[in-house]
Amino acid sequence: MKNILLCNDDGVTSSGILAANEAVKDLGKTTIVGPSKQQSGIGHSLTLFEPLRIDKVKLRNNDIGYAISGTPTDSIILGINEILNEKPDLVISGINIGYNLGKSELTTSGTLGAAMEAASYGIPTIAVSQSVNDHSIKFENGKIDLDFKFAMKIINKIAKNVLKNGLPKGADLLNLNIPENPTSDEIKIAKLTHRMFIPTVESRLDPRGKPYYWIDGIVTEDDEKGTDGYYIKKEQVCTLTPLNLDFVGNLKSTEEWLNNM
Repeated sequence: MKNILLCNDDGVTSSGILAANEAVKDLGKTTIVGPSKQQSGIGHSLTLFEPLRIDKVKLRNNDIGYAISGTPTDSIILGINEILNEKPDLVISGINIGYNLGKSELTTSGTLGAAMEAASYGIPTIAVSQSVNDHSIKFENGKIDLDFKFAMKIINKIAKNVLKNGLPKGADLLNLNIPENPTSDEIKIAKLTHRMFIPTVESRLDPRGKPYYWIDGIVTEDDEKGTDGYYIKKEQVCTLTPLNLDFVGNLKSTEEWLNNM
């Protein structure tokens, strides 16, 4: 029987991770592990200066989940090395509440951070996100009233193919984005949109006159045709983007640049 590890950044009790589990439970033995609380935007962060704890929790579907007192990446590490004690056949990170589109999400998304950690072990990995019209629910903990039926069907289809045929050549992981109101069940292979998060800082004073700060930001987007942003927003269809862990740029052009110094 195949072993499937499920993780996320919205917390182990999130409706999204339970939906992902329901989507693939017919494909193998599933294990749910995730941060004990909401960890969106934490990227590929590790906990190195304090101990971590694993707590067994009974989930709403009556399964047992493993709540980790750290980050999504911590959850993957403990899930593989302590809970399973072996590499699973497949890792699914998600379903994240809110899409993960474009280049900026590669380093900021906790969903993708967990997926990249799993992929670094050589494990076939799928990061899954579902867009939402109500952005106020993106950072909620626990149960969210969102229809995941379509997303579950797509996840099952992709996961079944990965378990049977492996990942596409050259891919270390797949980034799957699913619209909230799909127009069809078509899946578009898409490049990353030019979407960047530009941080802004808001300064306030506490009741004692001491300053504190909120980091917010402005999103700039250029959803040209052929990108994940274009297909999700303009056509309302699923996107699938193959990713790899090799961030190395063009070596030849860099050598030419160096020789021209």
